[in-house]
This record gives sequence, structure tokens and C-alpha cells, in this order.
Amino acid sequence: MSAAIGISRRSLFRAVGGGIVIFMGLDSLPGRAQDGRRIYPEDFNAYLVIGANGRVTVFSGKIEMGQGVLTSQAQMAAEELGVALASIDMVLGDTDKCPWDMGTFGSLTTRMFGPALRAAAAQARKVLLALAAGELKAGLAELVVHDGVVSVATDPARKVSYGELSRGARITQVVDGKAVLRAASDFRVMGLSPRRLDAVEKVTGAAKFAADIRLPGMLHASILRPPAHGATRTLLDTSQAERMAGITLVRQPDLVAALHADPQLAALALARVNAQWSQPVAAVDTQSIFAHLVANAGEAKSVASRGDPDGAQLRASQRFESRYTKGYVAHAAIEPHAALAHIENGRATIWASTQTPFPTRDRVANALQMDIGHVRVITPFLGGGFGGKSADAQAVEAARLAQLTGKPVQVAWSRSEEFFNDTFDPAAIVHITSGIDREGRISFWDYMVYGAGERGADAFYDIADLRIRSAGRSALDPTSASVGLHPFAIGAWRAPGANMNVFAVESQIDLMASAAGLDPLAFRLKNLTDARMRRVLQAAADAFGYQPAVAPSGRGIGLACSIDAGTCVATLAEVRVDPASGRIKVLRMTCAQDMGLVVNPLGARMQMEGGLTMGLGYTLSEELRFSGGDILDRNFDSYQIPRFSWVPRITTVLVRNDELAPQGGGEPAITTTGAVIANAVFDATGAHLYRLPMTPARVLRAMAEKKLQSRTP
Repeated sequence: MSAAIGISRRSLFRAVGGGIVIFMGLDSLPGRAQDGRRIYPEDFNAYLVIGANGRVTVFSGKIEMGQGVLTSQAQMAAEELGVALASIDMVLGDTDKCPWDMGTFGSLTTRMFGPALRAAAAQARKVLLALAAGELKAGLAELVVHDGVVSVATDPARKVSYGELSRGARITQVVDGKAVLRAASDFRVMGLSPRRLDAVEKVTGAAKFAADIRLPGMLHASILRPPAHGATRTLLDTSQAERMAGITLVRQPDLVAALHADPQLAALALARVNAQWSQPVAAVDTQSIFAHLVANAGEAKSVASRGDPDGAQLRASQRFESRYTKGYVAHAAIEPHAALAHIENGRATIWASTQTPFPTRDRVANALQMDIGHVRVITPFLGGGFGGKSADAQAVEAARLAQLTGKPVQVAWSRSEEFFNDTFDPAAIVHITSGIDREGRISFWDYMVYGAGERGADAFYDIADLRIRSAGRSALDPTSASVGLHPFAIGAWRAPGANMNVFAVESQIDLMASAAGLDPLAFRLKNLTDARMRRVLQAAADAFGYQPAVAPSGRGIGLACSIDAGTCVATLAEVRVDPASGRIKVLRMTCAQDMGLVVNPLGARMQMEGGLTMGLGYTLSEELRFSGGDILDRNFDSYQIPRFSWVPRITTVLVRNDELAPQGGGEPAITTTGAVIANAVFDATGAHLYRLPMTPARVLRAMAEKKLQSRTP
């Protein structure tokens, strides 16, 4: 069995006993990355089973971490099959039952896996109709389907259910692409907002997360951590811990842990372990990291290039040069990483809070030196991930400890461990030189980004002469820490890189609009022919009640837009800035999205609201303090995430576009948050903010510099 395969057809039939099974070959779907590499393997990858009881089981390698895909995937299957949503059973993120999947991230579930799932369901409907035609002795054109029952349109009494058709059947079908998907005008399940399938479990507290699972004889592990990344252990004395009753001590060169049936006693034993460490001298810190990244970024690669930006720069009526920066940001999900591992009869089962069940299975198998066919990862609900639950070191730790002790072991990171072991959104720098002509059109654009990568950097404005380059390893390059560019691990953080790039791009756009004497919306529309983006901008402005004014107008109104995960998004915000403290209060936000066909409107709006709210963190307060490999923020007493009192009145607008396949919904809105608030602060105060987060001290400093500039002759 290759690392890409989930469960075989033969194994599936043994598991379900019969019925109608639909497989989906993903070779015909958009399964290639921009560089031509395959995203999905050349293997059957999506399937569903129609059982003799009429229930439909959908197997998906995706996971549910609050984004609502448990429900939206069920809606897609129910719609194409012609069954009630209540008849769908979902199995997610189980590597022994589900098809291989690369992981749940990048707003890919609906736009990349969704087409496969809909096609599989449509194929199932095609098979069932053919069976029904024979059973009812009618032509296909005479048949209609409603809630899993096929009947003759002119004689409703002649009918047969899906369950009856599946009874005793043992049929496999591979999607051939000939089954026609339902048109949006015919939808009965998609396009609606039913109660989420996980709602009752989560509201009542019945939902199980990885740290909630218990097994007989299970041990809780407390693991020895270094005081800083890069520290080397010079002394280890476990004698005091070993004297405690019921304590199991594990001593490996790279893994030292105290284990007990009571997690508090395990922690107490670890506290009695005497370890001494040698720490390297801190080479960088929170302030010096930017110079370090630029100096060590290496050769820049071209993201986009057209025209003659150097020549156009000489012809520009006005020229602008800016430098934008942001620090490291933690994921700070409500649920810290956790995993439970159990090894029995040569097989390992891992319950893990992970966004990547199959890659985690492979990592565990490698650590245990087991065949991947003997390792099973089961993914319960996740309490948030945002890209941070992909590395899954806790699952490997639990598996190794279970192998060493011969007992089930649970590893649940403390909040301090969560911050220390996080893969942070990287610090980044953007340098922009741009210009406008006398008519207020963008005449050239020279863009250089360090550390954030290229997501969100490409310009959708009409710029004939531009150059966009990227240097330094980004969040999507996990080798960054190992080569010394970053002092600790970095990783994907909701819309990786785009938050920084959109902050820089849209701040620069407002800078030029003001200099051109044009309203921010008018300036964008003047430099934009993209029909989708123009429509979304106008929809957001209309819903906000926007009145044109050249910034800074003193009103505190900002605008920003982006295209992310195939979705066009525009956000407006109104803020109030306290001139004495520098505190920013966001009063209201309006966000409009064209995300193509919307599977679940309420779910889409919730993702927009969640993105904007989470975005307040990286915009106003979230920045990891560190000295070399020493993480100085280890809990919420010093690392401040958004509070309920910060959340403004939010209006969301879904711009209808049923002709376009569903696009990403989990990340686009967050990409505009930094820029829209920075632009609103500029409109309120006349001060530009070039660094995220926009803390009160930085706002006061920017206003003081603006006042000083206004006094300079």
C-alpha cells in the first residue's frame, strides 16, 4: 500500500458488507499545483456508500475544526443524490476508513474536494436511476427522485427507495464524468443553511476532542522541554521523580517524560526532574529580526514582471517609497495540541487533533518504524487549527511513549507548551516603490517581499509596468528554521502570507489615492477593470453606506480589497482613535465576498465574521516577543488575542455568482483586516501605520511624527 492510499475497494466491501459504492478518480479534477506537481495521487480518492437501509455514508479525508465542512460536505452529497440531509452519515479524517487526503487547509475543502464529492454523488444517482428504471419498468426520462425515493412522474404510486435498490447489491462504480450535476436553480439542499450536524454535540458538551478521549490503563505524559529553541541539555537527574509511586520515567536522548494515570502527578514528577541546559547567545530578537531576514533572505525570485518599471518610474508624476513590517504571530487556538496513542497486536491507533491525518499517519509510522498499513489516525473534532495543527509533534510523542511503555499514552500540551512548540506565522518585510501619473493612474509598481511569500502579492490592479519579487523562506517552507533564517519553526497561519501582503498593497494604494486627491474607492475603480472585483467593491460600499471623501477626512473610514483562494473580497471599516492613548476602537465593518456558488450561506457568513474577528488580533495586538530561541510570551497574560469587547458590528454581503464553482471561504476575509483598519486610522488621523500590530504606542508615535512633519516647512 502506498502512502497516498486510504482504504481499498475490497477492504471497503468487507467493512460495509455490500450496497452501492462510488469511487472518484481525481485525475480529471483540478489536482495539480502551479508548478505542475500533483496535489492528489493517481488513485480512487473520494467515495460514498448507499446502504440497504437507505442511509448514505460519505467518507472524507477532510476534518472538522469549526469551519463547518462536516455539514457542507453532507449538503453537497445530499443535493446530488436527491436525498434528505438527515439521511447522510459523515466519516471524516479516519485513515483506515477514508480516502487519502493531503489535509484540511488553504480553503481547499469545498473548492477542491467538493467537485469530487458532488461528482461521486451524481454518479450514484445515475446508477440508482438505472436500477430503478429496470425495477419499475420505466424509461429514465419518466423518473423523478425525492428524498431518496425514485418514482414515475405520471404514476407516483410506482416507486422504489434507494435502500430497496441497494439491498443485496454489490455494485462498484467509478465516476466517468457523464453524470450531470444539478443546476443552482434546482437546488433543494445546497444554498440553504440547515442546522449544523455538529451543533447539538458542541452546544451540549458531548463533542469529543482528542484530550477528552480515555482508554483503560491510559497514562498521561508530561514531557521535559528545553528553556529555549536551540538549547542543549548538559545534565539530567531523574532520581527524585523515580521515587514517586506509580510514576513511569522515559529517558531517551531526545525524549524525557514522566507518566502517570493522574496528569497532575505526572506534572509533579516532571517538576522534580533536575535538568540543566546550555543556551546559545541570542542572535536576533523582536526588533532586530527584520534586518536579519533581509540580510539572509537569499536570492529573490520573480513573481510577476511586465512592461518597463524602471523607465516608467522616471516618467511618474509622483513617486512613493514605503517599508511595511510585521512580527511573528501564534495560532493560539482554543484547543492546545493533544493526542492519544494505543499500540496493540502490532497496530498503532492514534487519536489526534490534526489537520493532516494521512501525513500524520506517515510520520508516526516512520517514528515507530512500522508499516503505514499498521498505523491508524482517527481525527476527533478540533478546537481550531488555522494551519497550526499540521506538524503534529504531539502525535509522534504520544506514539513513541506508547511504544516505549507498552500502555496507551495521552500527550496534551499545556498552554505554555503550545506557545513554545507552535509553528509561527513568520515575521515579514515588504518594500514598495510605486508611482502615479497626472490623471491618478498607477504608472509603475516595484514590490519586494521578504518572508511572507507570494500569496496576496500579485497585483490585480491595471498596472502596465510592474515588478514583483519574493525572497526568504515563507510559512510554506518548513526548512526555514533548520537553515537559521528564523530562530524557531514557522508554518501556515490562516491565509499564510496574504495578511502581510494585502496590508502592504492596500496601504500603498490608499497612500497614492490621497496624494492623487481621489477618494479611495474612486482611485481603486479608476485603476481596476476586473469585473468581479469592481462588483464586490461596489456591493461593500453600498452596504456600508459609503460616502466619497479624500483621505484623511477625519471620519475614520477605511477600505481594502483582495483576491484570495479564488474569492474576491472587499471590506470597509469605521474606527475611532483615542488621541491621548493611541487606542483604536473598531466601530463597524462591512465585508462583501464573491465566492462563486455558495453551498451554505450562513456558514459562509460565519467564516467571514470569524476571519474579521481573528484578524483584529494580528492587526491590533498579536506579536510574539522573543530573544533568540527563547519565547517570551507563553500564555494569554502577555500575548493578547481579540476580546469580545473589541468585536465591532459586522455586516456581511454574499455577492451572488452561481455560474462560478464554489471558491474559498475560510480565509479571504481575514486578508483585508490589517489594511482596512490601517487605512481607517489614516483617514481618522492622517498618520500612516507601517508596522503590524498597530499597538497604541505605535499609533501615538505615528501621530507624533505626522504632527512633526506638518510643522516642518
